[in-house]
Amino acid sequence: MPLEKISIKGARVNNLKGINVEIPKNKLTVITGLSGSGKSSLAFDTIYAEGQRRYIESLSSYARRFLGAIEKPEIESISGLSPTIAIDQKTISNNPRSTVGTITEIYDHLRLLFSKVGQPHCPKCNKKLEKQNLNQIIEQVFAISKKGDVYILAPLVRGAVFNKKEVIDKIKATGNIKVRLNKKCYMLKEFEACKIDPKKEYNVEILIDQIDPRVDKKQFIQSLEIALGIGNGQVIVVDKNTKKEQFFSQNFICQKCNFSLPDLEPRFFSFNSPAGACPDCQGLGNKLNIVSELLVPNTKLNILEGAIRPLTRISSKKQVEFLRVVAQNNNFSLETPFEKLNKKAKQVIFDGTGNKIYDFEGKELKFEGLVAQFEQKYCEAKSDYMRKEIEKYMRVSICPTCEGKRLKPEILAITALNKNIAQMSSMSVDEALSFMSNLSVGSDLDETEKQISQAIAKEVKKKLTFLSKVGLNYLTLDRTSTTLSGGEAQRIKLATQLGAVLSGVIYVLDEPTAGLHSRDVDKLIDTMDELINQGNTVVVVEHDKKVIQAADTVIDLGPGAGKYGGEMVFQGNFDQLIKDKNSLTGRYFNGELNVEITERKRKKNKKTISIRGAKAFNLKNVDIDIPLSKLVCLTGVSGSGKSTLMIKILARALAHKMYGAKELPGKHKSITGMKNIDKVVSIDQSPIGRSPHSNPATYTGLFTYVRELFAGLRESVARGYTLGHFSFNVTGGRCEACKGEGVKKVEMQFLPTIYIKCEQCKGTRYNKEILDIRYRDKNIAQILDMSVKDARDFFSDIDAISNKLDILYEVGLGYIKLGQSATTLSGGEAQRIKLATELSRRSTGKTLYLLDEPTTGLHFADIQQLLDVLNKLVEVGNTVLVIEHNIDIIKNADWIIDMGPEGGEAGGSIIAAGTPAQIAKKNKSYTGKYLKEVL
Repeated sequence: MPLEKISIKGARVNNLKGINVEIPKNKLTVITGLSGSGKSSLAFDTIYAEGQRRYIESLSSYARRFLGAIEKPEIESISGLSPTIAIDQKTISNNPRSTVGTITEIYDHLRLLFSKVGQPHCPKCNKKLEKQNLNQIIEQVFAISKKGDVYILAPLVRGAVFNKKEVIDKIKATGNIKVRLNKKCYMLKEFEACKIDPKKEYNVEILIDQIDPRVDKKQFIQSLEIALGIGNGQVIVVDKNTKKEQFFSQNFICQKCNFSLPDLEPRFFSFNSPAGACPDCQGLGNKLNIVSELLVPNTKLNILEGAIRPLTRISSKKQVEFLRVVAQNNNFSLETPFEKLNKKAKQVIFDGTGNKIYDFEGKELKFEGLVAQFEQKYCEAKSDYMRKEIEKYMRVSICPTCEGKRLKPEILAITALNKNIAQMSSMSVDEALSFMSNLSVGSDLDETEKQISQAIAKEVKKKLTFLSKVGLNYLTLDRTSTTLSGGEAQRIKLATQLGAVLSGVIYVLDEPTAGLHSRDVDKLIDTMDELINQGNTVVVVEHDKKVIQAADTVIDLGPGAGKYGGEMVFQGNFDQLIKDKNSLTGRYFNGELNVEITERKRKKNKKTISIRGAKAFNLKNVDIDIPLSKLVCLTGVSGSGKSTLMIKILARALAHKMYGAKELPGKHKSITGMKNIDKVVSIDQSPIGRSPHSNPATYTGLFTYVRELFAGLRESVARGYTLGHFSFNVTGGRCEACKGEGVKKVEMQFLPTIYIKCEQCKGTRYNKEILDIRYRDKNIAQILDMSVKDARDFFSDIDAISNKLDILYEVGLGYIKLGQSATTLSGGEAQRIKLATELSRRSTGKTLYLLDEPTTGLHFADIQQLLDVLNKLVEVGNTVLVIEHNIDIIKNADWIIDMGPEGGEAGGSIIAAGTPAQIAKKNKSYTGKYLKEVL
């Protein structure tokens, strides 16, 4: 009989203190507790890691050679373990070619659908393309031709330039001797003697036969087949008496524009294949282009003084001298301040002078303009330095050829129910569901096509339904994976697993409610119940009350964080949890403890930043006023337009105006009130680094002070050790076996990449000599292994270090280790590290802080701590604008802007704006409904 529970004994991974845990199978178990209490250590580093290790152990010895050995988690024993699948918040893919459609494989089904029932049109005249089979061609010839002979010709060249030798070789290979060139017949030897202009377009056909189809039908059909074979499915039939000429094709063809398509295949609809990708942007939908205004950061300088910056940094003297010749020939000077040059001179500099010839150093040269020169230099650059230098003057823009649709024009001209595949991909999940329901009843489909479309639509609808079930009905299928939040990425993975219909699996989830409005949490719970009903076990790391309430078993870890956590405080159901006096989580749920509404000491300020006419993405011409010197919450259901308004429009507009950032803001009419702030700090949940080299100590800058401290020790000076010797990023003191990473990266092929502790340095990153140097009996590796809380006490007398540690502690990160790898930090932790880094810098009192869900991963007690930090910022005159779903933060806001009413196309409007009390009275506001319950 299979075991009915997962039994873990003596778990000591990270900060776990030898705990014993029993998790029921085929049930929902929630692991909760303070940030850093050991939740992820139990769920991911113990249960999932051991499941993964055992799976790899089950493979053949040959397969294991390519995967490497995985370290066994530090546990005494674990039983009842079945295959495990982790669904975490790490971004699905950083590849710009990856979309919601490709991740879920919905786009693969759409490609199949269009290849089977798509109707091609001419991309030039939009005429429907037709093709004929052999029987149809025969019937039409008999219907058109009168009694008498017809000529059967196989086309080799149709309205194009051609290579004469190649064509002659093809003709000889067929054994035919008569050729027609632009409707004039020649014997092969005469054709060989003809003069052909290599730049002129021609029609070339081989005369296959002259025959009366009614007299010898069998021979006529045989000749037709030969002509179709030589002409790649194309044939021309000319009536000898009437001279009437008919063109037939077994391929899709537009006779008016001489455009043809082969039989449709799924690869033609892939933007990741040369067969379908737009040739201009290679299927990315956008291009990096040189922008002339970025080339000139200081218009007061003249060109010789460096007005055009890359001319002084990456160009040769010859390029500048040639530009001087061009200037002299076009009546302007390189010594004139750039801002005083006329429009024509600037146009010459950037766009060139066409076919005009200049004499330079004995050569005749054309000047194509600096924009073209630098773009060519970028394409030909062999070093990363050169490419990165030129990228400073480039901006991403929508590809003009495909208009961001990624595919070739001829592929975009193929439709089903009057929509091409790009239009279908631009639909939201809900819109696509509706479309698929109507697809099979389309009047332009025959019975066979209807049956095919029904079969494909059934599979697509199933996948779309799963996405809708996890609250992602607002996402469009062409949304790139790089723009998804951690919560959205995780819920897509969850929907994919639902569709897989696996059984007997342990699913380990990491806060799937991240980025989800309270209204949609019920949908998520239903999804997890469905996984359980399929015969699976679901283990979730979570703080959301609804999810914890729905759990069969709740495990509360603590009592503190870091070395003060790692113990099991409580295990039982929700009703038992709220009665348990030892559980901090239970005390927040039963009302004994609360995140209180804090007293406000706000500076009086009636100034605002006003956005008018915001129309980017799904925004419906939004006008909004953001009050300054306040804590302002931007709320609304997922996909309602919050990120578009705050990040795509406001943050980009401020960065562009104040710091000259390259990225342009989303579409809007105006933003006023920018003069009321002197600094903007935008903090999102993107990682602080992509490799183990990056960690909290390096990111915040405190590690520089630690290295200076170690380099200044008497023993270090005696040995000649410098600041560089205490860096794990450069040769000198680092462990060369792992290049200072402390771990070795193992590509797992079909499994996620794993990192294994370096055998030589045992994960310390440094060589033995450097580890001999000690400060207060600790070496530099031991310092990096300290938690923020412990390091605060250790460095309490060194202000430069302790000040940064104090701020990390204040934002709720007392439990993280100074040297913790960036790859192991959650999105919420990364964001709070960035916040702490900004807080350590001097505030002017007129700073605007933009935060995107900073409560991700925080327990109620940690939220109170974060709220205190945000309030301190506001109390000295700064403004904090935060996208948030957490009701404890929302109820503490001075002002709320609620967006909706729904996500995607049904969102993008301002539902309400006001104080929490005012929003709670708004019946149309989902946020107001939940505020009403807590106020």
